[in-house]
Amino acid sequence: MNNKISHSILKLRFDRPLDRAVKVKDLRGAVANLYPEKHLLHQHREDGKLDYCYPLVQYKIINGECLLAGFKEGAELLTNLDLAAKTLLLGRQSYTIITKELEFHYISLGITDTLQQYRFITPWLALNQKNYQEWQGLSKVEKQERLKRTLIGNILSMAKGLEYVVTEEIKANLDVRPVPATLKGVPMIGFLGKFQVNFRIPDYLGLGKSVSRGFGTVINRK
Repeated sequence: MNNKISHSILKLRFDRPLDRAVKVKDLRGAVANLYPEKHLLHQHREDGKLDYCYPLVQYKIINGECLLAGFKEGAELLTNLDLAAKTLLLGRQSYTIITKELEFHYISLGITDTLQQYRFITPWLALNQKNYQEWQGLSKVEKQERLKRTLIGNILSMAKGLEYVVTEEIKANLDVRPVPATLKGVPMIGFLGKFQVNFRIPDYLGLGKSVSRGFGTVINRK
C-alpha cells in the first residue's frame, strides 16, 4: 500500500561559506528563534514542554550546505517560511541568507513490492552508549541482526509519526559501518552505509535518534 505525502526541501545559501564549527543544533535554534510561535520548527508546546512526536521539520548540514526537510504539515510550513535576507546567528558568527531554493512535491510513502536502495548520508544513531557495549559483544551475524531489527523498528516509528499504517512485513538488509558522532556534547557511535528495504522513504528523511538534529538522514541510491 502506498500513500502520498507532501514533502519539501528548503536549501539556504549565505553571504559566505559556513564555518566548519557550525552544528545542526545552531541552525535549528536560529531558525526556531525567528518563529517561536511555529512549534513544528522546535517541537516545544505552548507550555514549554518538549513534544516527542516524530519531527515534521528536520534540519541538515550536508557538505557545508544548510537545508530543512519538511513532511506533511512541516512541508506546508516551509513553503510559507519567510527567510529571505534574514540573518542567523550560527555558533559565534552571523550569516545572512542571500538565496533560498525550495522544492515541494508529493511523494509516495509505504510498503513496496521490491526492495528499495538507500544510504545514510549522516550518522544513524541506532544504539545508545549502553546497548553499544552490548552490541560490541555480539558475533558478526548477531550484530547485523540487531541493527536490522533496529532499522525496521525505526521505520515503523517513522511511519506511525507520518500516520501511515503498516499492514505488511518490513524486510531489510543493511551494510553499515560504525563512525564516531557527538550528540549534545556526548560522544556516540553512529553508522554510515547502505541498506535495502521494501518501503519507500522520502529523500532527506531521518531515521533513528535525534533526526530533528540531522542524524540518520536517508537518500535513495538510484
